[in-house]
Formats: sequence, C-alpha cells, structure tokens
Amino acid sequence: MDDAPPPTTPRGPDPRGIPAGRLSLADARALLADGDAALAAGEFRDAAMRYGRVVGFDDPDVTGAALIGLGEARYRLDDDDAALQSWVAATQLPENRTTYIAWRNVAAARVRAGDLDGAIAAYREADRRAPAEDKAEIATRLGWLTKETGDRRAAGKYFARGRGDGPLVSMTMILIAATVIVSLTAMLSEEGRALTETFWLDKQLVAEGQWYRLFSVTLVHGSPLHLFFNMYALYLAGPIAERWYGPTRFLLFYLACAAAGSIGSFVFGGDIPSVGASGAIFGIFGVLLAAGRIHRPIDHQSRAIVGQLGMLILINIAFGFAVSGIDNAAHLGGLAAGLFLGAIVPPTRVPTMSSLWQRGEEAGQRHVARVPMIVFAAALAVVFGVVAVGLFIGTQQRIG
Repeated sequence: MDDAPPPTTPRGPDPRGIPAGRLSLADARALLADGDAALAAGEFRDAAMRYGRVVGFDDPDVTGAALIGLGEARYRLDDDDAALQSWVAATQLPENRTTYIAWRNVAAARVRAGDLDGAIAAYREADRRAPAEDKAEIATRLGWLTKETGDRRAAGKYFARGRGDGPLVSMTMILIAATVIVSLTAMLSEEGRALTETFWLDKQLVAEGQWYRLFSVTLVHGSPLHLFFNMYALYLAGPIAERWYGPTRFLLFYLACAAAGSIGSFVFGGDIPSVGASGAIFGIFGVLLAAGRIHRPIDHQSRAIVGQLGMLILINIAFGFAVSGIDNAAHLGGLAAGLFLGAIVPPTRVPTMSSLWQRGEEAGQRHVARVPMIVFAAALAVVFGVVAVGLFIGTQQRIG
C-alpha cells in the first residue's frame, strides 16, 4: 500500500511546479486546481503532494478545500485512516464553505469503518449545514443508520423527513384554528361580549398596563366576514412565510407585527377599541414583499402570490382610508414592521439569489443563507424597541 506524502513545505524549487516559501492566495488556488486535475487523472500521489502543500494556509476556505482533496487522494491510495484524519481536520477549522462536505466525508468514512454511532453523529453535523436539496438524502441515510442501531423511533422520523413529510399541523393552521375558535366563541356564545372585551385593543386599558392586548387583539373579530377575509389572507401568506423562514421565526414575526400594528393603532388610531388580526397579517405581507424584492428567494411555488402582494397592499390601504371603521393605523404599523423584518432577515429555508451567487467553486457551499441568531434577534429587538417607544407615547397621550 502506497503512503501519501506528508503535507510538508518544500525548502527549495520543486521540479513539479510546487512553489517554495510562503504561498500567495493565487498560488494556493493554483495548487488546488492542479491537485484537482491530478486527482481526476488518477495521479493520486501528485495530487496529495499539491493539496498537502496548501494545508495550513491562513484562509479556512482554502485550507478546508486542501484537506478535503488530500483526504480524497489518500482514500484513493487505500489509506483510509489518513483520509479520515484529513477530513476530521477539515471539520475542526473555523466554519467555512467546505465544512459541510467535510462532515459528509467523515460520515461516509465512519460507515465504511463500521462505526455507525460515529457516522450518525457526523451526518447530524452535516445535516445542520446541508443545502435544502441535500437534506432529504441525509435524512434517509440517518434513517437507515438509526434503524441499524435499533433506534426505530428516530429512524421513522428521519425516513419521514427524507420523504418530505412536514409536520401534521403547520404553525399557520395553529394560528388560524386558535383565531377561529376564539373569534366564533366571542361572536356566538352568551359570554361573547365579555370575551371580546377581554381580548380587544382597549387603548385606555393598554395605557394602564394591560400590554397583553397588543397580541390578544388578533384573536377576536368584529364579524364572521371580517374573520373570513383575515383568515383567508393568513391561509395564503402564512405558509409561504413559514416555508421561507420556518415555523418558529414565522411565529415570532407574526407576534412582532401584531404588536407593531397594535402600537400603530394605540398611538394614531384614536380611542375606539380595535379588533382583528389585520395588523399581524399586513406585517406578514410586508415580510414577504420585502424579502421577495430584496433577497429574491428561489421559490417558484410562491411566485404568483408574492408577485401580487404590492398591489394587494395598496388596494387594502386605499380601501381603509376610503371606508370608515377600518383601523388603517394598525395595518400600516404591522406593514412597516414586516417590511423592516423582511429586509433585514433573508429567508433561511429556501435558496435566494444572493445565497446561490455566493456559493463559489468549493464543494459544500450552503445553498441557503445562514443568518446569525444575533441578526434575527437584533431585528426583533428593533421592532419591540419601537413598540416600547410607542407604548410610552400613547400612554402619555392618555394618562400623562
């Protein structure tokens, strides 16, 4: 069995064209390209030499690509242990564009070695970083591995994910069901008036500290027709936002926009109590409109609806100004919050034009945006900060 040469730095000129001394970025990329060509040509020892020369370069993306290539060359030279060492080393670099493929290679190597527990752990790490189109394949592999280790419950979940089965009840349907149940109970029961008054946006009571009404107002409506139109709008827009951002972020967006809409009404909407989820729904419209125009998610399934949102929003706002009894301040407050959130936070569950553009040439680049939690949290903090300012202003207006 041939041994791959160690990744040492040449001390002088090399007849094979490997530069000596400190590598520039151009030198490193040229060596990676030469290593790829040698690997494709079956010249595994030469490929290993070129990849190994790049290992240690101060760019994690470049060193990661070199370690992955070096591992592949060593694997082709039948040195499985050395190949695994290279791929493990790639996973230990700072997170970069090759981390995902490194974890996949580690997982595959552990499967070949019979280390199923180690393979499961590695595939789970790969799954955390996988592009959307690879997740089904990884879930299926995890299904077979967990089944082999006797964990049939986990296997069933992974196989369901591999088939593309979603949750039995989406967050959108939970919100619709909760709103319909509370609204109809308030409309049809003997205690309905009391329930409505408990949940609606009573501006004076908000000023006195009943801040929960900023959110509870979404659960009660003025008429069955009002309820129907709001829930139909949520039925159309909610699944798109949930598909783009996931159920948890969608719910947090919905609540933030609900609070912003309520604050718009609290400050600018007069003293008449308000009801309805329109502020939150306009906010979700705003999220989709801003994210669709700025981040351009690749989601052909939603293109027709999202493309009509701008005109739909304008029509509804104009209608709100033309017809008395419509709380346009809540609509505009929720819309403003949604536009801000959609502009700042790109979709994280579907590819976007920017995420595809930034893939580069290295294998394993994510196909979807990775948004640091601090960005998401900061965007929500800004919205709730504005809500807090609005609470102060509205409270001063009412109780001084």
